[in-house]
Amino acid sequence: MALAWKNTQEFYYWAIENGDPRTDPWPLVYSPIPVILIFILYLIIVAVGPRIMQQRKPVRLKGFLAIYNLSVVLLSVYMFYEFLMTSLLANYSYLCQPVDYSWSDLGMRMAGVCWWFFFSKVIELLDTVFFILRKKNDQVTFLHVYHHGTMLFNWWAGVKYVPGGQAFFIGMVNSFVHIFVYLYYGLASLGPKVQSYLWWKRYLTLLQLFQFMAIAVHSSYNLFSECQFPDGFNLAVFIYILSLIVLFLNFYYRTYIRKKQKKTD
Repeated sequence: MALAWKNTQEFYYWAIENGDPRTDPWPLVYSPIPVILIFILYLIIVAVGPRIMQQRKPVRLKGFLAIYNLSVVLLSVYMFYEFLMTSLLANYSYLCQPVDYSWSDLGMRMAGVCWWFFFSKVIELLDTVFFILRKKNDQVTFLHVYHHGTMLFNWWAGVKYVPGGQAFFIGMVNSFVHIFVYLYYGLASLGPKVQSYLWWKRYLTLLQLFQFMAIAVHSSYNLFSECQFPDGFNLAVFIYILSLIVLFLNFYYRTYIRKKQKKTD
């Protein structure tokens, strides 16, 4: 037991001391402990929140949610622009791109937008809080909690060790998709009067599936080619994306295919 604890401590200190020195001083990056604490608090809210709200009326958040979702849309536009323009200016390859660990303007610009993308995953945990406050507990599914929680850790590791390189593609594509995701959320928060304008929800799920498949192809390519980007990260991304593809396909089937079949029976 003592040896295992010692090895765990040694690995922890090795992990925190071998990150990118450029991003280590940035908020929430140097150690995983703050992110772990945020995640634990998130799980407590998921477990306890619905019970607390059970005897209470739903909290009305219409105006606040409109502002929140618009803010995330604008942040997503900014991140997509930064990922796209920085990668173009730095002549990034879409097939194989090592991380630029230099202190150059473009190297720091890419690392900076990676941090913002990571921080956006912290902000997006509020989605779950708002669902619980509004007593929309059917929205707090395993897929929802899994996706939000794991992205937090994935992108902490990305900013800590590989802020850029191949990882830029994930951030760029996901930021683009989230422009439409949070636009949908913002419109939906306005109530029944805009429901007729939300006919494209099904296509939003298809867009999310397309992004996961694009990321899977992008990461898997480098598992079979010579590229100076850590294979461990590419493999982790590939396995993780496969899990999201399975979960989103299941969601799509239950929401749009099985329900339609039941209506026709």
